[in-house]
Amino acid sequence: MLVALSKRVGIALATLLVASIIVWCLLLLAPGDPATGILHARGILEPDPAQIAAMRVELGLNGNPVVRYLDWLWAAVHGDFGLSWKSGRPVMEEFATRLPATLRLATVAMCMAIAMAVVMGTIAAAAPRRWPDSVVRVVSLAMVIVPGFLVGLFVLNILVLKLDLGVIISDGSWRTVGWPALTLALGSAGYWTRVLRASILEARSAPYMEVCRARGASPVRQLLVHAVPNAIAPFLTIVGLGAAAVLGGAPIIESVYTWPGIGAFTVQAINARNVPVVVAFTMIAVTVYVVASLLIDLLLAMIDPRLRHGNFRRRRTTTATVTDSGTTTAADINRSAEASV
Repeated sequence: MLVALSKRVGIALATLLVASIIVWCLLLLAPGDPATGILHARGILEPDPAQIAAMRVELGLNGNPVVRYLDWLWAAVHGDFGLSWKSGRPVMEEFATRLPATLRLATVAMCMAIAMAVVMGTIAAAAPRRWPDSVVRVVSLAMVIVPGFLVGLFVLNILVLKLDLGVIISDGSWRTVGWPALTLALGSAGYWTRVLRASILEARSAPYMEVCRARGASPVRQLLVHAVPNAIAPFLTIVGLGAAAVLGGAPIIESVYTWPGIGAFTVQAINARNVPVVVAFTMIAVTVYVVASLLIDLLLAMIDPRLRHGNFRRRRTTTATVTDSGTTTAADINRSAEASV
């Protein structure tokens, strides 16, 4: 377990290092001069060459690129992504004032997406190839393929403005988070629904479910007590990685609803070529993705012993289910199924 954990942590750190190198290269190739941008932010609209040279020295832009990368990486590890080219303030200070609104939006969106996926996926798996399953599959497919900004425009123009089913002003509070969070949640909910449905159907076709039916377990018990818990591992993996997807989708949704979060702020930075802000958001999104992936691996190892002792369990299962003649007997299957239940 410790060896596997060490490997996962090493892979996570290597991923962050590679991502930081890519982001640094993009920062070097970005158009515009950081010194000029910061001087403009400080009110010096027409700086002379001496002022630009002094600012470049202050920012350390004249040094060796490798040394500058190491300095930038050390500062980034400590939460310092430099100064905004537009305001001249530290980037993390700009993010700190907007982070609560984004966290509020992402939290509500994640809760909505999980609730919708669990309900819809369970309903679809409970009646496969029947009309509830068909309805859920069509709805979930529509939720996946329709872009979030189109849903947001529909909500604003039809549901809010014409039908008066909400408020237009998005001030970052709990009172106005409903529609933006729902719009952000739909895409993830549709994808997670299809994953959960497939996982439950696979679990229902496993050999141990035959033992459950033979013992007289009700269909509800078969589904909720035996099938769903065994199908939760792939679902948790997708949900964990979906946390980064929700953060990645936040800029567009926040811009549509004028939500005062770091997503909308990043879109404004892209339009203004405010590179440090874009770099900081990119690194934060990558970090969230990597950390979420690592935490999900640990959670799955905690709730599923097969992942902690995978090699031993696989060898034992193979020995228990295969006879000397190379075929599997009914008694062996029954013992293996009862152990799984």
